[in-house]
Amino acid sequence: MNDNIPFDKSFSLAPDQVQEIAPGVRAIAADNPGPFTFKGTISYVVGRGHVAVIDPGPDDAAHVAALLDAVRGETVTHIFVTHTHRDHSPAAARIKAATGAQVLAEGPHRLARPLHTGEMRRLDASADMDFRPDIALGDGETVSGRSWTLQAVTTPGHTANHMAFAFKEANLLFAGDHVMAWSTTIVAPPDGAMTDYMASLYKLAHRSEPLYLSGHGAPVRNAPRHVQYLIRHRQAREASILHRLGKGEADIPTIVRAVYIGLDPRLVGAAALSVLAHMEELVARGAVKTEGPPSISGTYRLA
Repeated sequence: MNDNIPFDKSFSLAPDQVQEIAPGVRAIAADNPGPFTFKGTISYVVGRGHVAVIDPGPDDAAHVAALLDAVRGETVTHIFVTHTHRDHSPAAARIKAATGAQVLAEGPHRLARPLHTGEMRRLDASADMDFRPDIALGDGETVSGRSWTLQAVTTPGHTANHMAFAFKEANLLFAGDHVMAWSTTIVAPPDGAMTDYMASLYKLAHRSEPLYLSGHGAPVRNAPRHVQYLIRHRQAREASILHRLGKGEADIPTIVRAVYIGLDPRLVGAAALSVLAHMEELVARGAVKTEGPPSISGTYRLA
């Protein structure tokens, strides 16, 4: 089903090297490749002279040094964070200590919904639970520097506190992990929620920026069209789940095997959580039934 999305897996930025990737934007990739980070997490520097940093990245000394070297002789006034996964936000503390810049984000890490009785917080290891912004931004708020203006755009789904930033002067959007060119986004309850993720995609579908700069991988070009691909992909995934349940009740591992053909074994757990996210939405809509609240170990059937 991923074949329906024209993914762009080209990416030539070497770790901790600086590249001007768009007018007024420099990119520096951390050396943390993996099945969830692709070639590495990308930090961005916006403006010249008096600059902002977006997603300073993991708590990695080499990446922090490369980022500080990229802004040598300049003044970092603001640090923006799209969300609080440990590959995006932890270096904010080091960059702030070195520059005195203010840290801005939607808020601390939080769950998209309360934990069910007996449920574990599965993704705590990937979450930056210590992060606290100096300034919490609301949807639509704007922050300006000498050569840039960024507008906060709340985009929950991947995490409850996910936020994109529209760069007005360049007519582009820093999309974090909500929209990427190389892969679809993982939506994993209870940290994320499919209902929120889809609502955020529909929200972005009404925006006009043609270019998205994401947390991983190449820029997303013709971004409004790519967002529509992602919406249709999730709708098709939901249809596949319902088609499988039309053959009889099933648990999540059975559904993963049925609808994720040729899946990288390293991503089986993430696929199961994405199916759980779909199940939460389907149960809430009354299309699917299960015993008790939706869970990774539950059995599901058509309503």
